[in-house]
Amino acid sequence: MRPSTDDLVHLSSGGVSLVLDCRGAALPAIVYWGEALGDLDPAQLALAAAPQPIGFSADTPVRVSILPEQSAGWLGHPGLAGHRDGRAWSSRFSVSGIDRSAHGVRIDASDRDAELNLTVEIELHPAGVSRARARLTNAGAGTYWLEHLTLFLPVPAETTELLDFTGHHLRERAPQRTAFTHGMRLRENRTGRTGYDSAFVLVAGMAGFGNRHGRVWGVHTAFSGGARTIAERNYHGWSALGGGELLLPGEVGLREGESYTTPWLYGVFGAAGLDSAADRFHGYLRSRPHHPRAPRPVVVNTWEAVYFDHDLGRLTELAHAAARVGAERFVLDDGWFGSRRDDTSGLGDWVVSREVWPDGLGPLIKVVREAGMEFGLWVEPEMINPDSDLARAHPDWMMAAGDRLPPPARSQQVLDLGNPAAFDHMLERLDALLTENDISYLKWDHNRDLVDAGHPGSGRAGVHDQTNATYRLLDDLRARHPGVEIESCSSGGGRVDLEILERTDRIWASDCIDAHERVGIQRWTSLLVPLELIGSHVGAGRSHTTHRVLPLSMQAGHAIFGHFGIECDLTTRSAAELAELAAWVDLYKEVRGLLHTGTLVHGDVADPAYSLTGVVGEDDGLFAIIATATSDAYPPGTVALPGLDPDRLYHVRPQPPGDVADGNAAAWGAALPWCTPQGVHLTGRALGSSGLRLPVLYPDRVLLVRATAVDDQAGRVVAS
Repeated sequence: MRPSTDDLVHLSSGGVSLVLDCRGAALPAIVYWGEALGDLDPAQLALAAAPQPIGFSADTPVRVSILPEQSAGWLGHPGLAGHRDGRAWSSRFSVSGIDRSAHGVRIDASDRDAELNLTVEIELHPAGVSRARARLTNAGAGTYWLEHLTLFLPVPAETTELLDFTGHHLRERAPQRTAFTHGMRLRENRTGRTGYDSAFVLVAGMAGFGNRHGRVWGVHTAFSGGARTIAERNYHGWSALGGGELLLPGEVGLREGESYTTPWLYGVFGAAGLDSAADRFHGYLRSRPHHPRAPRPVVVNTWEAVYFDHDLGRLTELAHAAARVGAERFVLDDGWFGSRRDDTSGLGDWVVSREVWPDGLGPLIKVVREAGMEFGLWVEPEMINPDSDLARAHPDWMMAAGDRLPPPARSQQVLDLGNPAAFDHMLERLDALLTENDISYLKWDHNRDLVDAGHPGSGRAGVHDQTNATYRLLDDLRARHPGVEIESCSSGGGRVDLEILERTDRIWASDCIDAHERVGIQRWTSLLVPLELIGSHVGAGRSHTTHRVLPLSMQAGHAIFGHFGIECDLTTRSAAELAELAAWVDLYKEVRGLLHTGTLVHGDVADPAYSLTGVVGEDDGLFAIIATATSDAYPPGTVALPGLDPDRLYHVRPQPPGDVADGNAAAWGAALPWCTPQGVHLTGRALGSSGLRLPVLYPDRVLLVRATAVDDQAGRVVAS
């Protein structure tokens, strides 16, 4: 329908309001996005927020739409950049229709001079997560060369601090804070995958916001290729967060009738710190029809146990050891195919190696299945080694900027999935692999950045095509094999975003499984991704990536706060270690229902040597107190247990086997009074305010704490 002159749209869901000013013919502007406003006259809200007509680049106040345009007087970052051989470089869209739905709005608009049509979709999910995307169509003759299409969500002036992320292989998603001042903070990812150092989630908040305090607004650009994430503030009092795809020169040229659609830009508001924002993301993901709901099985992955040394006898022993400690899924990693005896050859030849597996994978799969476990397999379909049968047969299937190959990385190149023949070949090979073998799970890897990633025939940049072809490959394969779960791995945590998670069932947060490093990696990964989708493994006693030596209790006590797994040579562990590991597996199976459906919480711990992570359900909570350094207080202070029902009574005590923290003060005959099986009985209000005294711990130790409600919701004591 055509909007009327008084058309203001108030979307409200999940404790969040979004008010859209659709008056007039110009593109709509978001008047408000934040805490739910209840019953409201949107016109009065818009009137209250209207600025004085002074200081702008035009005689009237500049209305900054979700897609800002220079033609409206806006001289900040434009929402659309493109041209027709130098013409039509500035758009002026006029709205032709607005369609309301239960949870959103669709706006149709056109620019007759530029001969462009635009559709913008804005949704507000019941979890309180908003998302927006735009589709641009060339309605004229000739080619429209698109440079970028970027959407923005406004944030209030109180947001004076920004949080985003950086990182590298083995240290993904490291937080960094900056002041939100006048100007623009632009984070660009040019790696051709989501990237270790992408902005990930860009958060703007009140000064000093933390896990449990301060209002915050955040955005996530859901795309697995090049991406741009932006924070902009100007002296007209306008501040916003935005995002979109990063397009390489000439990558998208729209001929008449062709369209381009942006990635979804997700937005989240949190009224009480980062945990409240994360809870919305988790609620959104858990509400999806395809979200994994079966208990997340205990995984044993063979990589750090055997690497490329595949031998049926050795792997049979490993599978039996895995079953004895309670594993439920056994994943054979790299080295099973073609000439793949090391990382220099074989990628692309997705045929079982007769040299290593003369009878195929069937004998190992039989061992695994008879031991009561699912069988999983590692693949890297988007990559190719020049030393492979596929590359020798089809050298033109390797991505390249014209005639020159990109510099190798890990001895590999990128398979051009934008080439229909290469795409069809890869789909056929993966389909055959899953059809011919009893495989329940694929670990889908992606081990290099896309450098000089073009289509070799034309030389045209190809990251956009490659990313969308990967999505199609995953979609087609899942349509043929809907029961197979897929993990997104990319040199560890190099591809973690909400669009890849539309097609996969978990992400590998990092190739580093040193629990000391994983404390930070998983804490910040879980800002977006719920625990059941984060692969988290126990490794060898000495970490293969850092050489740090950690006790099993630290490794397992942290790893259960994720999708739990094991990645070490179990055949070399002592009987005592295996018994302890089996006890941790038993605990994970007991609490995974809580961990994978409950509310994730983090303490705002004053002592930097300690952190507190927990998950709270209706009647139960499990918390991990982790020391990663020595404290400057001896003994340390107290920590609150957040998230519990303030009016209920809880029995709080250490949780075996995480109740015996090596290095706790009891080692010196100085027991912590509450840290006994009897524990303490306190209300959620007391635990969330006064809290518990922290234990004295050696660095890299964990103490698990269980809080179980001992009254019903009416306050009657029902257990002790």
